[in-house]
Amino acid sequence: MTKEIKRKIVGYEVVKPGDTSAATEVRLAKEAATKVDNVVHMHEKVERPERLIGSTYKVKTPLSEHALYITINDIVLNEGTEHELRRPFEVFINSKNMEHFQWVLALTRIISAVFRKGGDSTFLVEELKSVFDPKGGYFKKGGKFMPSLVAEIGCAIEDHMKYIGMITSEEDHHQKAFIEAKKKELAGKSQATKVDEVDSSYPESASLCMKCTTKALVFTDGCMTCLSCGDSKCG
Repeated sequence: MTKEIKRKIVGYEVVKPGDTSAATEVRLAKEAATKVDNVVHMHEKVERPERLIGSTYKVKTPLSEHALYITINDIVLNEGTEHELRRPFEVFINSKNMEHFQWVLALTRIISAVFRKGGDSTFLVEELKSVFDPKGGYFKKGGKFMPSLVAEIGCAIEDHMKYIGMITSEEDHHQKAFIEAKKKELAGKSQATKVDEVDSSYPESASLCMKCTTKALVFTDGCMTCLSCGDSKCG
């Protein structure tokens, strides 16, 4: 029987009669190739299911009286298999404040289109977080500086991507222990002061860290050190 070969030949092996080990290897290789071919990856032609799972994030800024509610819906690819993946499929932003309705609607459609295109969409986080408002940003609860409302949306998407496993956060435990030790050391030296509106966990005299945009930069051990991210001018 003649069989047409439609793929490029990258190797071959002669299986002798009675050689069960070689035949088994060939069979397993064919089965593995078939499984890989059946894996569904995210692309723009993937149809939207009737039901999607997702999460909603509340964003309250001092720039507006009303909060923003960011809903990110995910699609589950290859459900029930070892190749199961959960990927963002669409995003919606809702608020009682209609001031930013046009650009918010346009932004959600563009982000959703990037999600559905497939590939690595994590770059959106850094792009959105690097947008600065010409009127100035604001401090969130916890002392973190937010340069714009768009950056706030980027942070919400980043939190969601971490939640579903698209972005992995690698924590340095030694650095974390160092920061906690410095916090306790400074807290022991300073007397009780009134609670700061931004965040009472950092000294009132702390300045803004340019790396993590948190008001947690203090002078200790002869150099400027951030008590939030651990960045130090001494290296």
